[in-house]
Amino acid sequence: MPLVEIEISNHGSVLPDEIDRFLREADMRVSQFLENNPRRASSFIPSDFKTVYHALQTITDENLAPGDMMCEWGSGFGVVASLASMLEYTACGIEVDQDLVDAARKLADDFGLPVEFALGSFIPSGAELIAEEAYVENNAEYSWLITDAEDGYDELQCSLEDFDLVFSYPWPGEDYLIANLFEKQAAEGALLLTYDYPETMRLRRKVSELP
Repeated sequence: MPLVEIEISNHGSVLPDEIDRFLREADMRVSQFLENNPRRASSFIPSDFKTVYHALQTITDENLAPGDMMCEWGSGFGVVASLASMLEYTACGIEVDQDLVDAARKLADDFGLPVEFALGSFIPSGAELIAEEAYVENNAEYSWLITDAEDGYDELQCSLEDFDLVFSYPWPGEDYLIANLFEKQAAEGALLLTYDYPETMRLRRKVSELP
């Protein structure tokens, strides 16, 4: 089943006060984390959260998602999943780094947000071959994604097919893997939202056939 592009605006209006307060706190915690862990700065690069929020707001306002189940792949501090929760999504995140999972849980808890974060890989068990095929076809290296981590969906007690909206921030050259995984494993009608530096959002929907 192919993915089709959905055009959304990359420009948003003024942030609501509660979103602005949340993002100020999130930015401060991310900065403190990177300052205290300089060696990890190159492997943890957050997206522009304001840009992502406006994309999520557009998806919500235009009722583009088929439901309210949302997952953030490689969730880091869980900021995007938390933003989705603030927009009334049932949101969760999957992250392979325990320190980041702990930080995401604390941030969400401190703001009273019902977001669940799982430690593990967002590549479902049995789908490793998809990553390997993407490596061969796209001549790219995805070694940081192919790990021995547990399947994050097991902890969430769900599957990739349960989600109506998935967000990811692919590293350069990794969008092929993200899209290929989503195309093969997500439910028909589900949305894939990705952040492409600088400040560009891309939205795709899985469909049964091209129009």
